[in-house]
Amino acid sequence: MEVSVVVCTYSMERLDAFYEAVDSILEQTYEPIEIVLVIDGNERVFERVRDRYGDHENVVLHCNDENQGISYSRTKGGEIASGDVVAFIDDDATAHPTWIEELVDVYDETDALAVGGRMAPDWVAGRPKFLPEEFYWLIGVTHRGFAEPGEEVRNTFGSNLSFKREVFLDLGGFDPNVGRKGEKEMQAHESEIGARLRRQYNQGVIYHPDAIVEHKVFDYRTQLTWLLNRAFMQGYSKRVLAKLAPDASGDKNEFLSQLLLEFVPDRLRKLVRNPSVEQASQLLMLFLLTGTVGLGYLYGIATVR
Repeated sequence: MEVSVVVCTYSMERLDAFYEAVDSILEQTYEPIEIVLVIDGNERVFERVRDRYGDHENVVLHCNDENQGISYSRTKGGEIASGDVVAFIDDDATAHPTWIEELVDVYDETDALAVGGRMAPDWVAGRPKFLPEEFYWLIGVTHRGFAEPGEEVRNTFGSNLSFKREVFLDLGGFDPNVGRKGEKEMQAHESEIGARLRRQYNQGVIYHPDAIVEHKVFDYRTQLTWLLNRAFMQGYSKRVLAKLAPDASGDKNEFLSQLLLEFVPDRLRKLVRNPSVEQASQLLMLFLLTGTVGLGYLYGIATVR
């Protein structure tokens, strides 16, 4: 089974991190692997990438004519790919050496159409003690209570997600109406395609936590203002997703129920038994971030037609 790994980037500022991501794929224990590098409309970046990887036999390069966004670029990568499976990783993440091997094991042992793994944090600037694990999804890290090993979910993070390529192409790839584009922070493109996968194939993404990708958590991603803005945009994006895929809201409702009925009471008990500033600040952030996501969703109700 050949696996094509798609890595997209667009800015000079992310180039060093992008190199680390690509190198982590070159160091995978599994073969055969094809690496598809999609540069989103930046000729300077494309030239630098071509100079570094152009001589690799298993690397395919493509540059979009203009900046089209992450959803378009990933879909283009999937179309260019030739593997039986197409996997995606972000340009600010690195894969553990056995990442692809672990994903392939699930395809070999099950009838999976899509498989995703666990996102672990790479604390570039140190772990923010006020951020609760329940909201690690804001920083692109698998959060507390996400899923059990082998569980079928709507989607995993787009930086650790794979599909059988024929299924991915049949779905039409990622919807360009959602997903990052330049400085536009629209989210939920992996949620939308996961909802379509369920709708068309009556099957979700198999979660395999042993397939690990580490996501760089830079300094700015640990700042309160960035986290609140991210939470707001996540709420807004969820409203956009609700319009595009009304059947995709179940996971959101399940998370809210888990948060209110399990995590908050658990944290309250721990705070009473062992009071600490860290415990108290994380409990406060649970409510603050939940409310901010809700505000973003309400803003989406008022503005999205």
